[in-house]
Amino acid sequence: MVVQKKDTQAANEQTPKEPLDVHKPESQLTEAQLKIDQHWMLQALLLADRAAELGEVPVGALVVLEGEIIGRGWNQPITQHDPTAHAEIMALRDAATQVGNYRVVNADLYVTLEPCSMCAGAMVHGRIKRVIFGAYEPKAGVIVSRQHFLQQNWLNHHVAFTEGVMADLCGDKISHFFKMRREQKRLEKEKNRLG
Repeated sequence: MVVQKKDTQAANEQTPKEPLDVHKPESQLTEAQLKIDQHWMLQALLLADRAAELGEVPVGALVVLEGEIIGRGWNQPITQHDPTAHAEIMALRDAATQVGNYRVVNADLYVTLEPCSMCAGAMVHGRIKRVIFGAYEPKAGVIVSRQHFLQQNWLNHHVAFTEGVMADLCGDKISHFFKMRREQKRLEKEKNRLG
């Protein structure tokens, strides 16, 4: 059997393609679409509260298909002892179970915080149509903050995205959580110091 090699030199000489434009900022949404996105983001914020109740970073996510929630998730990596148990992954797992397929074609994913590389990759593999996120994640967000992952032309599926939907409310929830956590640690330190 003879295996032919691809002409890698010819492939490397091709001009690189520009990143794809799959971005639709909140400011470019129709009023009707913005109201829909805000409705679902409020539901994702309620799921973020579940994470906070567990002592997890309050991030919530849901998957919507044809106007119905088919997947819900909230951050659980600490309580589940699972580094992959981010809100988006949990929502995708739930949605995939509901539809009986690892691909949730034509579904939208709403999440209160800009996704990381793991979650963005899972959305590509799950064939999510569009991701809508709230707060920006300047340290690890790969949709617009640290990278433009979803706009890479080498991906075999392209997920559209909308950024910053209810960003202030989503960001405030996370900021409040970390402020309370810092205060709790300070009080514990003070208590230990006093004996």
